[in-house]
Amino acid sequence: MSNEAKILFQCLFTLAFVATLLAGFYLVKNDQKLFGHNPEIPGDNESGRTYNKVQVWAIWAHVAVLTGAFALYLH
Repeated sequence: MSNEAKILFQCLFTLAFVATLLAGFYLVKNDQKLFGHNPEIPGDNESGRTYNKVQVWAIWAHVAVLTGAFALYLH
C-alpha cells in the first residue's frame, strides 16, 4: 500500500473515531430520553430496557475500539 493511501486511510478512520466519541457523548447526555420508561408501551419493563442499553453500549464500545485501532494504524 502506498504512503498516500495509508495517510488517507488513517485520516478517514480518525474522523470515524471522533464521530464515534461524539456519538458516545450523545448517548450519555440523552440516556434517560433514549433508554427511559415509555408509558405508551404497556409491556415495557426494566429488564428489557437494561438489555437494550447494554446492547447499544456493547456495539458502541466495539466500534470505538475498532475505529481507534485503525486510526492509530494498529492493524
